[in-house]
Amino acid sequence: MSTATSPVYYDPYSAEIAADPQPTYRRLRDEAPLYYNDAHDFFAMSRYADCEAGIKDWATFSSKRGNIVELIKAGFEMPSGVLIYEDPPVHTIHRGLLSRVFTPKKMLALEDKVRAFCADCLDPHVGSEGFDFIADLGALVPMRTIGMLLGIPDEDQEALRDRPEAQMRTKDGKPMRMTPKFAAGAAFADYVDWRAKNPSDDIMTMLIEAEFEDEHGVERRLTREEILTYVNVISGAGNETTIHVIGWAGSVLAENPDQRTELHHDPSLIPGAIEELLRYQPPAPHAARYVTRDVELYGQTVPAGSTIVFVTGAANRDDRRFEEPDRFDIHRRGPHLTFGFGIHFCLGAALARLEGRVVLEEVLARFPEWHVDEGKARLAQSSTVSGWETLPVSVR
Repeated sequence: MSTATSPVYYDPYSAEIAADPQPTYRRLRDEAPLYYNDAHDFFAMSRYADCEAGIKDWATFSSKRGNIVELIKAGFEMPSGVLIYEDPPVHTIHRGLLSRVFTPKKMLALEDKVRAFCADCLDPHVGSEGFDFIADLGALVPMRTIGMLLGIPDEDQEALRDRPEAQMRTKDGKPMRMTPKFAAGAAFADYVDWRAKNPSDDIMTMLIEAEFEDEHGVERRLTREEILTYVNVISGAGNETTIHVIGWAGSVLAENPDQRTELHHDPSLIPGAIEELLRYQPPAPHAARYVTRDVELYGQTVPAGSTIVFVTGAANRDDRRFEEPDRFDIHRRGPHLTFGFGIHFCLGAALARLEGRVVLEEVLARFPEWHVDEGKARLAQSSTVSGWETLPVSVR
């Protein structure tokens, strides 16, 4: 690990750095605002203003080849419908389709169901010694919520959650393994075929019935393969990151018991606390892009064809943008980069905020205090997301 006298070193595959990334992030911002990793051949930017501008500039920093280093370097051809791996004009068309579903109004319509399921998860632990924020809550609520949206039977949701989650795991120092075949739809094929014959009020039905004008000016419906890709993306993105939002809520509030008590007494502060949590511990701390043209940054040329990583986890703690950025403060107001910026702003942001708020309301209503079992808590090893694999807490 870097010391104060050695050159700064940033490696998204390092378990040691991932366990405590903020010292490295601080040095990146101060000493190497444009950083180059020779071993893995990528550039990185870490200051808030640079990350905001770069993520917004999709023409220079393209999403077409993916948003993680391994995917960009693999050079796979992305299937149509992987919204986060597209740029205009295709991205505009596909985003327009999904924006019909992911509206704040439609997300709020799920609130009572999400709340009831949270209660089902938590009530058995009332009066017990404690529970696990991941196994007993975080791994269940996002899975059930996405299942409600997609129309997946309850008994099949766990397998559909675990498959993309397992793919994101890495070994210390090594990139995530990539395969030429994008992990689309075989697991969803039967559901899509059944829903085509049995329409309902869910995302699958909307995608099957949607009519739109494609990038060639042709009025049509989505192909079966496009639908499978859409559903796969929604399932994976809607589960993994929200799991870690819930986990970070458990650990960060345990570290800040006075603010936890304030939230318990005044739940109206919880939406702001979720925003601060997203800034303070983002579940996806970096976003990679493919550089489409030579670009001058900090007196250096980043050549076309390069991979660049915008370290949003570092940007969210930039003291050039935030006062006392390393202090968790539920009263802080202001934007963060956790959901991205510009045309690729996360479509599921309203849903993630809803789930985070409802979960925290229900936890605090039953358990005003908890303590993390640090001996058993374990971070997930991943180069793409940041969060807990297990987070057992005691409530007595």
